[in-house]
Amino acid sequence: MSCYAVIDTNVLVSALLTGNAHAATVQVVARVLAGEIIPVYSSAIMAEYHEVLGRAKFGFSPGPVNYLLSALARFGLMVEPSPSGVVLPDMKDLPFYEVALEKRADGAYLVTGNLKHFPQEPFIVTARQLLEILDTD
Repeated sequence: MSCYAVIDTNVLVSALLTGNAHAATVQVVARVLAGEIIPVYSSAIMAEYHEVLGRAKFGFSPGPVNYLLSALARFGLMVEPSPSGVVLPDMKDLPFYEVALEKRADGAYLVTGNLKHFPQEPFIVTARQLLEILDTD
């Protein structure tokens, strides 16, 4: 089974920071590369990915970051969502929420490490929860 998923930037940061190949965030990225998860993004999300993953404080090598971002673009689906009018605790998260809303008819999930930044919705999940969903279907 494959599914659509909007991947919050914190999931990518966590995947790149951890040395644990079994971490849920690393497994989500691996399943994107395997074609099991189809990333959904907008131009605003891709711009945030580039900006955040390029921050000096993380010390990420450009090679792996560029590989990851090009894979997300290559295997993913770009969507420019309609404005929802929703107000979130951190409005920087709105592009992720709106893209997920735009693809909800196709069963898209929003994968984040910050559930508290979003409304409690069954389609907003952690990396571990998404893996469990994929493994039970």
